[in-house]
Amino acid sequence: MTTQFNPLNATTTTNVQQMLNDWGNYLSVQRRLSPKTVSSYMEDMKGFFDFLFQTFQEPVNEKILKDLTITDFRAFLSWRSQKNIDRNSVARGVSALKNFFKYLMRQDILKNSVVMSVRVARPHHHLPHPITPDQAKEFLDWAFKINKKEWSGWRDKALFTLMYGCGLRIAETLSLDVKDVSPVPEILRIKGKGNKERLVPVLPAVRRTLQTYLHHHPHPLMEYPLFVGAQGDRINPGVVQRTVRQIRGLMGLPETVTPHALRHSFATHLLQNGGDLRSIQELLGHSSLAATQRYTEITAKDMERTYQKAHPRALK
Repeated sequence: MTTQFNPLNATTTTNVQQMLNDWGNYLSVQRRLSPKTVSSYMEDMKGFFDFLFQTFQEPVNEKILKDLTITDFRAFLSWRSQKNIDRNSVARGVSALKNFFKYLMRQDILKNSVVMSVRVARPHHHLPHPITPDQAKEFLDWAFKINKKEWSGWRDKALFTLMYGCGLRIAETLSLDVKDVSPVPEILRIKGKGNKERLVPVLPAVRRTLQTYLHHHPHPLMEYPLFVGAQGDRINPGVVQRTVRQIRGLMGLPETVTPHALRHSFATHLLQNGGDLRSIQELLGHSSLAATQRYTEITAKDMERTYQKAHPRALK
């Protein structure tokens, strides 16, 4: 099923709008990027087409895209910097541009590779914000308790237990169907970003929670989504994010505690308990080890705090 993205009004021709729609669906269906990422990329491209429309004083067409030079792309970056857009957003915008033009070239629609030469300052490095093991346990307990109905209590507990116990992304978790976990496997096959598959062990505690939820599932048929709402439809990320906000409010946790923080916690707790970096990389489905190495910085900071609190020389 294709998605029609927000039209660009008079800034592009119909053909270019269709290119953008096709690319957006490619990102959603083939690359399996999250709806939030796709939406951000679309906003970046809208800004780019706004700039081109102002520059060329006509709707953006295929010829304009084909004839763009490195100077045009640099002018766009300068235009964005004048709007005080932060470094991370600029870097994401360049990534969107490169992805869009690469898609057009691979599909043999249009060839222009000069954007690949564009370089921007590296985005700010943000460390993940995990919660502690005790907080994770309390979080899962709250996931059950805040629900008025028993079946939805088990649903939310199973959902967050999967994310924390297997290190799954929110999109990966919500894409699961009943057939993927019935019967509950010891190894779960996950399709992540870019349709890359990985195998994730399912711990006994996770299996028990899943089995209990399947017993309470209102539509336990193989073709049904695993995590459903009251009407039997697959629940969307917004519902999960709202639940996380409710739980962190009850627990007094900071705003950094998001659904993705459970995945961060999974990786951090494995590393703190002796897990090796390469294995954690495979469990998380990271394409590069550099993405996984961020968690070593967290454990190093934890060790430093422990040293400062406990070592007699530090106390002096």
